[in-house]
Amino acid sequence: MTPKFVFRAAAIAEAITWTLLIAALVVRATTDFALGVTIAGGIHGFVFLAYGATAVLLAVNQHWHPGVAATAIVSAVIPYATIPVEMWLARSGRLDGGWRREQTDDPRDRVWIDRLARWFIRHPLVLLVTIAAAVVVLFVVLLSLGPPKLPGSD
Repeated sequence: MTPKFVFRAAAIAEAITWTLLIAALVVRATTDFALGVTIAGGIHGFVFLAYGATAVLLAVNQHWHPGVAATAIVSAVIPYATIPVEMWLARSGRLDGGWRREQTDDPRDRVWIDRLARWFIRHPLVLLVTIAAAVVVLFVVLLSLGPPKLPGSD
């Protein structure tokens, strides 16, 4: 699986879960059925975090400028924005190439995060388990904190 394929899949999954969440919100608003929002919100939250982890991994692997990385990550906050961002990244060549498994002459390859990313890419099962575990831990922490409190909503 190429970086382009992985990022495209994550971007599409993120957009699909936005659709689930928005549909569940409409159903709740029209029928008072709140369980759909709980389920769709949980699925969307998990995919949202997984997309963010994927964007960070690709930013390191592809040597994206911090602004490009931030754009990719922040696009998940805006419904459906991951799709045009993925298209822009693909068209601009930022998703081209394979996974960097070995160090090159590029001085950026000597940075600790690049060495760590290359090690994880050489051990994809460990990478997947680590990302999944990190997403699950973050997801559980966020669920335990509950929804954000808006001013004046007490």
